[in-house]
Amino acid sequence: MAKLGAHYVRLTTFIQATEDEDKVLEAIATFIPEEIDDEDTIFNIDETRGFFGNPIKVVNVEIKRSKAVRQFINYFKELLSEEDRNYLLKHLDEKVDEEGTFYVRFNKQKAHLGDVEIDEGPDVIQVRIKVKAFPMRKEAVVKAVKEWLEE
Repeated sequence: MAKLGAHYVRLTTFIQATEDEDKVLEAIATFIPEEIDDEDTIFNIDETRGFFGNPIKVVNVEIKRSKAVRQFINYFKELLSEEDRNYLLKHLDEKVDEEGTFYVRFNKQKAHLGDVEIDEGPDVIQVRIKVKAFPMRKEAVVKAVKEWLEE
């Protein structure tokens, strides 16, 4: 059984002034398994301004504890449809950076409804998984993620 080791997981999204903050927070919660305790997550909302001065909130959730990261990784894989797994496998080289981070973006509106779907549009929840691999090179991370997705 191929397991994907990770140092940490980060989820990020934006709350526009026209959006309901509670609904956006529900959308991001779709990606966090219930068995992860609140004390295992670092959650913050930063307020900033957009290009035209409009207020924007940046939501960041970080999971660092080993057990919680493993729980997230297992849950995350279950959330992916066969179609999304195939999409990730096809585009895996663009989804992993040189530092070994695996990036996946999901439709925020659908996530609010409990439906998880990969999306490359602007209104997304970004999931970043800092993968453990040896040696820590992009090729090793791509291989590890590929084996994990194909299982």
